[in-house]
Amino acid sequence: MFNKRVKIKELLSWEPNEQEVTVMGWVRTFRNNQFVALNDGSANNNLQVVLELGKFDEELLKRITTSASLKVAGTIIPSLGKGQKVELKATAIGILGDSDAEKYPLQPKKHSLEFLREIAHLRFRTNTFGAVFRVRHSVAFAVHKFYHEKGFVYLHTPIITASDAEGAGETFHVSTLPFNNTPRNEDGSINYKEDFFGRATNLTVSGQLEGELGATAFGEIYTFGPTFRAENSNTARHLAEFWMIEPEMAFYDLEDNMNLAEEFIKYIIRFAMENNREDLEFLAQRLADEEKQLPQDKRSDMGLIEKLEFVLNNDFERITYTQAIDILLQSPAYKKKKFQYDVKWGIDMQSEHERYLVEKHFKKPVMVTNYPAAIKAFYMRRDDDCEPGRETVAAMDILAPGIGEIVGGSQREERLDKLEQRMKEMHVPAEELWWYLDTRRFGTVPHAGFGLGFERMVQFVTGMGNIRDVIAFPRTPKNCEF
Repeated sequence: MFNKRVKIKELLSWEPNEQEVTVMGWVRTFRNNQFVALNDGSANNNLQVVLELGKFDEELLKRITTSASLKVAGTIIPSLGKGQKVELKATAIGILGDSDAEKYPLQPKKHSLEFLREIAHLRFRTNTFGAVFRVRHSVAFAVHKFYHEKGFVYLHTPIITASDAEGAGETFHVSTLPFNNTPRNEDGSINYKEDFFGRATNLTVSGQLEGELGATAFGEIYTFGPTFRAENSNTARHLAEFWMIEPEMAFYDLEDNMNLAEEFIKYIIRFAMENNREDLEFLAQRLADEEKQLPQDKRSDMGLIEKLEFVLNNDFERITYTQAIDILLQSPAYKKKKFQYDVKWGIDMQSEHERYLVEKHFKKPVMVTNYPAAIKAFYMRRDDDCEPGRETVAAMDILAPGIGEIVGGSQREERLDKLEQRMKEMHVPAEELWWYLDTRRFGTVPHAGFGLGFERMVQFVTGMGNIRDVIAFPRTPKNCEF
């Protein structure tokens, strides 16, 4: 019976006392026809299986190759080798699946992350990606645990929608109409009445608007699901398909929103550190080895574990957008013309500006609030005490070291007249969002929410430099393999 097996992670914690066990896993290495390093994915550490010389058939031994899968029965004994307490003395070996070692792409050597992206279907079998995706699992579990403990309702918002929440227009269209014979109206436009939904639809860019509907009934909800952006951004920070966590809370203002976001991020980090310490220590060492190749001025001030502990033990810095611009204008980087993009009040800060604030100036996560209304979405609440010509909204972004923006949120505009006016200014069709406006017509309340990019959060916790390495099968421009 297969489910009688013992997982290697559990077995490695045992005190050896000649227990009889069965393990199953994949061969990492096989040395001297005697020592098998076996891994079953439950941890990065391998179990050493010892084969008594002369006990097993030569034909069987030839089939014990890298990535072959084995079923091994044997006795747990104390290990004489370094770095392990126990090993398994094999009494019976079964080959569950052969592997041609000559053709297997993952040879027992160091591979580049770029190469591993090309074989993403196999990269889970490496130590680096084993650690990354176990941490990703823990972070996802922590998300649900955090909101469940706070009494939030998990709301499943639609993947296919007729709205573009951000107003950016960078959407993937969803249609069953034939590309080569699309029905047209008299003016040449596409006749969506013949389409599956009878109207133009797209993959969601955010569950926020639907989330607000839930918040104005349940009080507090969160969404956690895939979102899509048709941005042609080939960077280490962007994906076309990614996961977002979006809480929405009635009876919250901007400060309440910020407090929740900071508590949430710290909760996730603490959970990962308590439950994935070995994986994080492995990733920390990997990052340290990688940074040794960089010039001194490009290296991080802290290792991965130290950085995570620092975030846990310190309050996030909180500044207004106006203060952020002033800091940038006074910075040596600006005065020495080291910024590629200009700095002035009203700009949408670029990644280089955000990273300067968190990595050079404050050296910790920073919350920036009260952005110019002109660069923010229509649903954000207009600040009441604006300077003439400097209208701002009750927005907040959290900027993280090494990544830049990790959270974007705001207090929502609950005043119907102000919201309608803003929609008109930004050419957002009110008739298409009649259902959204109903929340302001029937018992409106101050409310707020934010979105946290899940992959960027996993990047921060794992120290991985490229967002494509923290999602199983990255979707990027000109790439939809697997």
